[in-house]
Amino acid sequence: MRESAELLSGMALGSFRLNGQFLHVAEGLARPAGMTAAWWQVLGAVLDEPLPVAGIARVMGMTRQGVQRIADLLVERGLAEYRPNPAHRRAKLLRPTAEGRAAIAEIIPGHQEFADRLVGELGVETARDCLEALCRLSAALDRLGDSP
Repeated sequence: MRESAELLSGMALGSFRLNGQFLHVAEGLARPAGMTAAWWQVLGAVLDEPLPVAGIARVMGMTRQGVQRIADLLVERGLAEYRPNPAHRRAKLLRPTAEGRAAIAEIIPGHQEFADRLVGELGVETARDCLEALCRLSAALDRLGDSP
């Protein structure tokens, strides 16, 4: 196997493990607010501006069907609501309700505490380097498209 294939495999396996670790942390942070990591992820995507389900899926790297299922649950539980979309009659916009914003606000102190611990463990410069490397890797994958 050439080095490039080994590097690809290592990056993929490392990112799968990292994803699992982040999901575990996110579940622990979201649980006290009565949320799941997936609910937090979808609701977090629309905190600054309402988005259609397809837009949330694109931004979060999730399937449209998965986001639709979670969005419907968030609406059912009063954490989000659908609003008309002036750009597309059928693709409604999802936005958080006051209750949804309150749930996210409950997560913030634990999130900050864990962020401080993680950055303390890594150091600020290394944390910035990690973020930059992840952004560069994601951008490269975007440029290569969906097919191998």
